[in-house]
Amino acid sequence: MSSDGVKSPFIFLCVLVATAAIGQAPAPSYGPSISLEHAKKAAAAAEAEAHKNNWKMAIAVVDPDGTLVYYEKMDNTQLGSAKFSVDKARSAALFKRPTKAFQDRLTSGSAGLPILAVEGAVPVEGGIPLLLEGHIVGAIGVSGDSSEHDSQCAQAGADTLK
Repeated sequence: MSSDGVKSPFIFLCVLVATAAIGQAPAPSYGPSISLEHAKKAAAAAEAEAHKNNWKMAIAVVDPDGTLVYYEKMDNTQLGSAKFSVDKARSAALFKRPTKAFQDRLTSGSAGLPILAVEGAVPVEGGIPLLLEGHIVGAIGVSGDSSEHDSQCAQAGADTLK
């Protein structure tokens, strides 16, 4: 512990998370909350991609604060994916980046391990911020198959707002 009572590993984690953004383009700013119409449109595109590939998915769309705006679970989707889709969407919205960024950080080696200690950061592909007019209006999270397939469906949803 340091003299001010803060544990050194906590300081290390804060510095590590802060320095992870160095050298990256600044994240877009938050905009107004996604409308229900846009949320349904993004989810429909993600669902269409899942149906096309015969994948069973849970799809969640949240606003910039991580509050659920729209949710659906396809028949026979594994039960664990119901909550995980929401977690992925919240992570992408709150941290202004796809959850794949955390996954990549984690798989890059020991420097990525502290990511597991960041509350709300989901280190698995499938969560993508939703942009409208260059601002983050929410995020989509998809879960139910491999992380790559989850991400493919989430990207189909995100692409509808471009």
